[in-house]
Amino acid sequence: MARHHGAPIDVRRLVQSKFVRDLPIVAAGCAIAALAVDMFMVPNGLAAGGVTGLATIIAELTRRAGFELPVGFQTIVMNAFLLLLVWRTGGARYAVQTITGFVLFGFFTDLFAPFVVPLGDGDLMLPSLWGGIISGIGYGLVFRCGVNTGGSDTVAQIISRKTSLPVGSTVMAIDVAVCAASAPVFSIENALYAALSMVLMGYVIDSVVDGSDHRRAAFVISDRHGDIADDVMYEMGRGVTEIAARGVWSGKDRPMLMIILDRREVSILKTVVAERDPEAIVFITDVTEAFGEGFKELGE
Repeated sequence: MARHHGAPIDVRRLVQSKFVRDLPIVAAGCAIAALAVDMFMVPNGLAAGGVTGLATIIAELTRRAGFELPVGFQTIVMNAFLLLLVWRTGGARYAVQTITGFVLFGFFTDLFAPFVVPLGDGDLMLPSLWGGIISGIGYGLVFRCGVNTGGSDTVAQIISRKTSLPVGSTVMAIDVAVCAASAPVFSIENALYAALSMVLMGYVIDSVVDGSDHRRAAFVISDRHGDIADDVMYEMGRGVTEIAARGVWSGKDRPMLMIILDRREVSILKTVVAERDPEAIVFITDVTEAFGEGFKELGE
């Protein structure tokens, strides 16, 4: 089947424009998460995993030694170092999005710290629940825009690349290890409440980002299926499967494209299809798991 190639769509430009448009939401999300950390987590000794949890432990140890080491500053330094180790893996776009996330989060964390009133007053249940909920809302807004704040995800990428361990399981193991490491510094009770906050935070993040599903399956029916397939493969870097289909009413053969996407890429696909064919039919469904090239290996 001959394909007629139209003018290429600059997907990079589309992604950049979306990133700029979403920047206020990213900043708001980082500010909300930072407020939760300053108000609930750090003052109550809740090291709920990741780089922020590790920074909370270090801040407490340095305070006992007689000097202050701000949590936000620590997260920026640690994330910058980690990012250098995975720069080649993620590429320039990943680096810009990650730097934006962790710099804004670190900045707001140290900006709010002198002014917020810590809540909890010895009762760890309140800060662990509300700290997890509010920080989950903040991180969820950031992730929904396709940005991240580094931390456990970056460490997990490094470990996964060296050992072939699944990234998701590695992130969980790192967060649990940080919670456990907080027990000798604060208490076992603090560590358990920090773990509770971490779990709750994960659920809230999934809800904000739009459910707990990790992938989406998109089906596209269009007369310009060839151009759309090329844009998805060569500009978005995703595989495309062409499925033979026929319209019952029209009797016309018109291939249907099936594309498995990360949930953050759905908006990009919609933009690409709209640019090529505003009359195209697109329907998107949830995928519980995806295996094979570009996804998890079978058997994981």
